[in-house]
This record gives sequence, structure tokens and C-alpha cells, in this order.
Amino acid sequence: MMPPMRAFKGSRPRHVAPLPRALDDRLGRRAFLGLAAGAGAGLLLPACRRDESAPRPSPSPSASQAHAAPAPQPTAPAPAAPEMVAFPEKRELLLLTDRPPNLESPLAYFREDLTPNDAFFVRWHLADIPTSVDPATFRLKIGGHLESELSLSLDELKKGFTPVSVVAVCQCSGNSRKLSSPPVPGGQWGHGAVGNARWTGVRLKDLLKKAKVKPGAVEVSFDGLDRGVLPATPDFVKTLPFDRANDGEVLVAYEMNGEPLPMLNGFPLRLVVPGWFATYWVKALSEIAVLNESFHGFWMDKGYRVPKNAAMAETPGELAKETVPITRMVVRSLLVRPEPGETVPAGAPYEIEGVAFDAGSGIKRVEVSTDGGKTWGEAKLGADLGKYSWRRFRYAWKPSGGRYTVMTRATSNAGETQPATAGWNRSGYARNMIEPVDVTVG
Repeated sequence: MMPPMRAFKGSRPRHVAPLPRALDDRLGRRAFLGLAAGAGAGLLLPACRRDESAPRPSPSPSASQAHAAPAPQPTAPAPAAPEMVAFPEKRELLLLTDRPPNLESPLAYFREDLTPNDAFFVRWHLADIPTSVDPATFRLKIGGHLESELSLSLDELKKGFTPVSVVAVCQCSGNSRKLSSPPVPGGQWGHGAVGNARWTGVRLKDLLKKAKVKPGAVEVSFDGLDRGVLPATPDFVKTLPFDRANDGEVLVAYEMNGEPLPMLNGFPLRLVVPGWFATYWVKALSEIAVLNESFHGFWMDKGYRVPKNAAMAETPGELAKETVPITRMVVRSLLVRPEPGETVPAGAPYEIEGVAFDAGSGIKRVEVSTDGGKTWGEAKLGADLGKYSWRRFRYAWKPSGGRYTVMTRATSNAGETQPATAGWNRSGYARNMIEPVDVTVG
């Protein structure tokens, strides 16, 4: 039996194919933007904030050619701290933009092995996002360089293929971008554009096997239900090399932590690419195409590219002339307790907490320093939920009064260790330096 229509309260039903472009859908989106989670009370949002990382008719510095010099940045006051806003199916999260919704998770939600669905960060690129989907009419289309094209319902995906689950970190490429120095354009994320969840769905490999891929396949492309408001806005289409798409680890997920995906996190389906940055985790996935030649689109050829070197680094005065699409995550740890600005009691036992992850070799150890990196002690690692999951860690501390600088340093099973300083690139991608956090004890 199919589940009922899934929609935000106040929005009009929107079927998957064809995508309607009528005024009532735009009104539905406005209703969606004005709803609070929980009781569904009306919520008046501030004037729409445009997502500065979205493409525009004239490209931004982050989307321009690799050898172009960055535009001078005018001196401006520091941005105000993001406000907390509740969207449908979400607790109050930090609001970066409301059109499209881009919401950051407060660090307190990372004190669990799995990030709660209603606290999981939200990242969209295009403003026209689905606000309701009818499971009875939804179809995932699989076409291209195949013997037989497929059009699969949710019911066929769930009953016709072996379900598979993986616990994996989903992290925005620009997580922590607001700490870039000098500043770079794009959504000014703190450390909360990341989360860890148990994803359940179908192996992409099994879907491709069902469709019978022809010899000579090169890439696989993925498109979702989101659309740009302006005709000139490039559709958000991402591709994977065929070998990566067909490695048996990439999933088409329909559940997140044992429940249907939240609408803002990609209901009814999203791609899960364990170990790779979230730019490839296409939400509201509706079309898959197998290609026998390389794909050329904005989000592969212009967006989400990094300097072609191991550190993905360049300097503002000498931008890299050669760039490549960003792919694998890098080893990283985040301190989640104490938080910046928190006062720790003096003379009492206190437990420092954090999370650490990498691209899939797993975390070997995490070290903690409370004196700004002069000395280090090894933290106790939490449960191992799989090589693509984060590992929580704890470190016992009993400080006396004063000010301290707490730092954490992760090392992966592959031997990668976080650097002491941040590498810079024009888009603020892949930050993974040892982050110092000043703590007051008193």
C-alpha cells in the first residue's frame, strides 16, 4: 500500500512528471517558506535572502576561469550571527538563506552518533524546490546508454531490489567557509553544514544492472526536481565516473535514520555517495542517465572545482590555472563541546566531546590539546558504525580557572592527519585545519 501524499502543510500537491509551472505552485512555495515546524504556526521570515553561491548570468569569482583574478572586496562590517528559524519537519536551525532554504545545524546536535533528521543541515542551490511529492505518481527515470530504459515507482524500488543501509557523513564542500581568510563568496557556513545518518535504499549498481548498460559507458548523470526561477539558471546536474557509480557503494536512498527522507533533505529519493562531498548527493532525485561521453554542465565544468593539487590550495594573488571537480572528503575533527563562548566550571570534571571523519579509511586516533597545541593527549573513541561514519570522541578534563585554547587533531587509518593551518582556495572548499577554540574556565 502506497503512503499518503507527502507534503508540507499549506502547500498544494505537486506531482513529479511533468513539473507544473503554474502560479499555484509558487504560492505553495511561499506557504512553505512561511510555516514553522511542529504546530505549523505561521512564521514571518525576514526579506528573502538570496543565496550568494548560486550561479548568475554574470559569473562570480568562484565560477570564473581558473586564471582570473578575484574581484576586490569592499570593506564591510562583520555579518550578524545567523538567526534560528524553524522550517517544516525541522527544529530551529541557523538560517543562512531562505530562498532557497539553506539551514545550518547547531553543534549541540553532533553529540549523537546519528544526527536527528529534524536537526540535519539543509543545502539547496536552486530556488524552485519541491514542496510536495505524490508517492503514487512519482517515477525515477533511468535512461541513456542502456539496453532498456526504466521508469520505477517508489514501491518498485522498495520491493524489487535488495535494500542496503550505510552510515555515512554528508558534508557540504563549503562547510566552515565563513572562516576563510581572506573571505570568499558563497554561503557563509560555520561548522554545521555536516551530519551523520543511516541511509537506506537501493544500490545504484543494481539499478544499472537491471537497465543493462551498453559497453562504452563513461559517466552517469543525476538530476532532481529542483529548478531555477530564471530560465538562464543552470539546472543542478551532477555526474559520477561510471566506475564510481557502479562500485556497489553508491545508493539511491529512500530512508534516513529509519524514516522517509525529510522533504528538505531530498524526499522521496536522494543519491548517497559515501566518502564524497555532498555536492554529489543529489536531492529529490528523479532522473539518472548513463553517458558514453563526458558531461559538460555548469555544476561540473564551472562550479565545485578546486585547484589541482593535493592540498586543493592556492593564494588570492596567484590563483591556480588548473582546477578539477572536488570529490573525496578530507580527514577532519570538530569540537562540539565546549562550544565557542561557553564557560566551563573550574575544578570540576568536564568531558570534551567531538566528532572525526574522513573519506572512508576510518579514524585511527584523535588527540586533544587544551594549551593551544603545546601538548596533546589521546581521546577515547566512541562506537565504530562503519568506515564512512564519523567517530565520536571524548576527553576527560579538570581545568582550573583561566582561559584555554582547546584543539583537536584526527588521524585516519590511511595515515592522513589534519594540518595545523588552513589551505585557502577561492571557494572556501574542503577546510580541515586543526581549529582552535578559546574557552573560559571560571
